[in-house]
Amino acid sequence: MSNTTKNIIAAICFVISFGLVCIGQQNVGYAGLGMELIGLTGLLVLLYLYNKKYK
Repeated sequence: MSNTTKNIIAAICFVISFGLVCIGQQNVGYAGLGMELIGLTGLLVLLYLYNKKYK
């Protein structure tokens, strides 16, 4: 897989994860909390994959 493709996939995942956090914050209850946690997990995975290159 080329570098450009990986960057596009990472950008799409970032937008989806960030959207989940924003939408989950508006919903009160366990459903909103679940959406926020899924979004946060996605953001942390992207951060881990980015930092893994520099170790």
